Amino acid sequence: MKTLLGVMAIAAVTFAVAPAQAAKHAVGGCSGANLEKTETAIENMPDGDSKMVANKEITAAQDALLNGKMGVCGAHLNKAMQATMGK
Repeated sequence: MKTLLGVMAIAAVTFAVAPAQAAKHAVGGCSGANLEKTETAIENMPDGDSKMVANKEITAAQDALLNGKMGVCGAHLNKAMQATMGK
């Protein structure tokens, strides 16, 4: 039982820290400059599904940034950037 609790505690810490670390490394962090670059790329995209997805992701990233959720912001920003590249 103690082992199970220990494993659960380690997993909880890992899941709490991993998104923030991934966001920092994947997009250089959630910053106003990165949001601005991504917004510019979205504006230059042709209309279509990818642009709609990118707009939704950038909106979610801005909301997360305003709420101080940097890991969530970075994840949404990364998805928006991927949508601008046609992935």
